[in-house]
Amino acid sequence: MTDIFTPADILLPKEGTDMTRWAAVACDQFSAEPAYWQTMSDFVGGAPSALRLMLPEAYLHAPDVEARKAAMCRTMEDYLVGDVFRKILSSYIFVERTLQNGAIRRGLVGKIDLEAYDWTPGAVSPIRSTEATVPERLPTRVELRRRTTLEMPHIVLFMDDPDDRVLGPAEPGEVLYDFDLYAGGGHIRGRRIAGPAAEAVKAAIDALPGELKFAMGDGNHSLAAAKNRWEELKAAGAPMDHPARYALAELENLRDQAVAFYPIHRAVLDTDAGGFVEELSGGDAGALAAEADRLAQAYVAKHGGRIDYIHGTDAARALAARPGCGVWLLPALDKAALFPHILREGNYPKKSFSVGQTLDKRWYLECRKIR
Repeated sequence: MTDIFTPADILLPKEGTDMTRWAAVACDQFSAEPAYWQTMSDFVGGAPSALRLMLPEAYLHAPDVEARKAAMCRTMEDYLVGDVFRKILSSYIFVERTLQNGAIRRGLVGKIDLEAYDWTPGAVSPIRSTEATVPERLPTRVELRRRTTLEMPHIVLFMDDPDDRVLGPAEPGEVLYDFDLYAGGGHIRGRRIAGPAAEAVKAAIDALPGELKFAMGDGNHSLAAAKNRWEELKAAGAPMDHPARYALAELENLRDQAVAFYPIHRAVLDTDAGGFVEELSGGDAGALAAEADRLAQAYVAKHGGRIDYIHGTDAARALAARPGCGVWLLPALDKAALFPHILREGNYPKKSFSVGQTLDKRWYLECRKIR
């Protein structure tokens, strides 16, 4: 199957925008630290910002969550009719992300065809999920995709390209953005690939061998929500060229030395725990993630509270020191096992791994219209 990952019509802030105030880290980060998001909100102030176009998961259980959703949708409309965006037509964006350790992680922003993706267990589609998708986590995301006009990706896809045939020969041109990310998030530069250069990149992508073209690296539930919404529209008679058939994403090479896997730890919050940290080790990372889920569920059933998933070992340890919290620490997954495992056994348990440390995650920056 070809035409799985193609150039897109991308919206970026107009030239002169304060890009450090514009970009925001993925919504599932700092999920137990609303103070981070409030501090960033204070920093952004009234400037245009992707922060105003997303709902941090730290606020999913807040009493004003519905008002936050409505404000997000209104802001999208305001930005679209206002003098905020410029259009980058029929292009890829070649991304060079300088991480906190100085490594540069390369990626390619474009759109994927959701007809080539299936998150259900046992699927044999060219694009597959890597972790179990939790159906109860989808309704809020699908609802937001129904209501919103724009999408912003924190979706990362992996290709297994040992000879670097896609990104290596790419010929990026115009610099579209080049700036420092907020509060220690590193640096990011994006250059446009269009015309014949984009056709060459697409041909290299289409020529990748194997039945599994791409494996999800991040944003499993976001992409599953996009797929569900597309299936709704298709069932209602939407044309096959509807913009919601596609989803904006970043494609990265699993073999890139700057691509690092980190664990996602399990925490119990709002319980009667006096604070504990338990390290799970000595086995397959996926099996240990499943064991941590079992332990957390049993603890909540006995003692009350709720389960959260924490990115960053330091953040998890700090959380465990608070009253009413406890944490299970997990080891990192071996990234070399990803494609063989998906082909042989299917998904890992949910939230088995994270691509990068908290601030090294993908940041919201590029937008695309979905209706």
